Amino acid sequence: MAADIWSVTSFNELRRDGMDVERYNMLNPEKKPHTSYVEKCLEKHEGPVIAATDYVKAYADQVRPFLSRSYVVLGTDGFGRSDTREKLRQFFEVDRYYIVIAALHALSKDGTIPASKVASAIKKYKIDPNKPNPVTV
Repeated sequence: MAADIWSVTSFNELRRDGMDVERYNMLNPEKKPHTSYVEKCLEKHEGPVIAATDYVKAYADQVRPFLSRSYVVLGTDGFGRSDTREKLRQFFEVDRYYIVIAALHALSKDGTIPASKVASAIKKYKIDPNKPNPVTV
């Protein structure tokens, strides 16, 4: 499976840009609509967008209104759970395995791949579907 990896230096700035574009489009209904920077960056790429951050999910979720495709956010909604970043990412389900599962699940929801591919990956990476949700622990 092919994937493009992007680094976001500021979800805050992407949100400000998106809000500026929304305002412009609302106040200029007869002009050609502007497009947000994040939309321009992703417009030639197919598939879902997965955001993985060591911050809370709400940080990366700021740009959701400016994406017209499946958008999944993984984040560490909590603190003090781990002594290493690796353990933190595993606990909050933001490590490489959960990123793969999130991408496959989004592709499955979009009808691109069968759900069995997601189930196979869950088994391959030894993900426990019965593990308590880290947000509720």
